[in-house]
Amino acid sequence: MQITSTYRYARISAFKAREVTREIQGHSASAALDLLTFSPKKAAEIVKKTLKSAIANAENNAALRVDTLLVKEAVVGEGPTFKRFRARARGGASPLRKRTSHIRIVLSDELVPEPPGKRPKRSQAAREGSTGKKSKAKAQQSATEPVAEVASEVEPDATKVDAPAGSTEPATRPEPTEQKE
Repeated sequence: MQITSTYRYARISAFKAREVTREIQGHSASAALDLLTFSPKKAAEIVKKTLKSAIANAENNAALRVDTLLVKEAVVGEGPTFKRFRARARGGASPLRKRTSHIRIVLSDELVPEPPGKRPKRSQAAREGSTGKKSKAKAQQSATEPVAEVASEVEPDATKVDAPAGSTEPATRPEPTEQKE
């Protein structure tokens, strides 16, 4: 069963309110209330008020338990915009747009949240592969293989200097020049 609550003509822009409603969508009603309680945004207070109204609708009108409710949808639509003007220099004016929004929250009791602590156990082979442990056969095979050593027999050229790529300096060492006094 779905329970809705709508806050119409809220004095906040839809853009700012959507930022908060995206956070609570899909959470349980109690977890969403916790998120909104500790959010420092103005929109969080408005959405929290709407969510409490939806929870009260579910308890009183539909006789549902609060601990089984999930936020199925949290939608913010644009409302009408109040157009005002602010006085500016030299007799001019600039427009002010005071935006409003409509906030709609839909709660559902159809989905039951999974407790986060329960996960399926992994098999022994999966545990060995993920922890980096080798099986005994692989360990014996790698121990019997000889280690190949590579030695470079190239002598570095005494006149060349390693220069970084893109350098404008010559790759050879400059010869010292005598200065005239």
